[in-house]
Amino acid sequence: MMSDTKPVDLRVEDGVATVTLNRPDRLNAMTAELLHLATSTFETVAADPAIRVLVLTGAGRAFCAGGDLSQGAGGAVTAGVGPESRAKLLRQFMETSKLLHEMPAVTIAAVNGACAGAGLSWACACDLRYASATAKFNAAFLNAGLSGDFGGTWTLPRIIGQGRAREKYLVSQPFDAVEAERIGLVSRVFDAEQLLPEVTAIAHRIAASAPLAVSRIKQNLADSATVDFGRALDLEAQRHTECVESEDGREAALAFIEKRVPRFTGR
Repeated sequence: MMSDTKPVDLRVEDGVATVTLNRPDRLNAMTAELLHLATSTFETVAADPAIRVLVLTGAGRAFCAGGDLSQGAGGAVTAGVGPESRAKLLRQFMETSKLLHEMPAVTIAAVNGACAGAGLSWACACDLRYASATAKFNAAFLNAGLSGDFGGTWTLPRIIGQGRAREKYLVSQPFDAVEAERIGLVSRVFDAEQLLPEVTAIAHRIAASAPLAVSRIKQNLADSATVDFGRALDLEAQRHTECVESEDGREAALAFIEKRVPRFTGR
């Protein structure tokens, strides 16, 4: 378990950034301090072309339990401001979800325990989600008298479908990792002690792939939610050609012919 001296920890190795939410005594619940640091951390990762994958996880027995309700309504993340400024400040903090969803790096949520409220929203903003067998999920907003934030009402329906997403928000009952895998919220479930090693291995496998191809795949998948099929085909053709004409594209073809592992440079 990490110390609680800094609420967000960043470690980078071979193109993989591991961001650990570090308030284990409070189930890594969000505070204004944590959100300020998470924002700057995500911005740092997004701006670094050498970082190709971000893994988001939590210290201790939780991923993130949402806002820290012990600090007041909504986790008091917008405490000390008047009503006219509250939504504006909250929206600034919610930019973290947009960063997770849109940054060039592939983002992976390694859900190691409690994942609720805005914590679930963060997990849903990531490109990929994997869970520990001990993970527990809950939209949880209704139980706190809240309507939802950090983009979960936009991302969750796109992951598990409108009907299931409505049930998770409006019935607001906890569900386990088995259910999360069944409905497609997470791709795989691992034993608790294997979650981070397995996710780290997946992250390094992605980081070792052709960077241009990975980024264009992410763009294609993001476009699928907003453009019609014809436009999607146009964009696929343009990006595929860009990859074919890249140095990495030529290297991949040559490595296939020579039966060796390709050496990608990102060009």
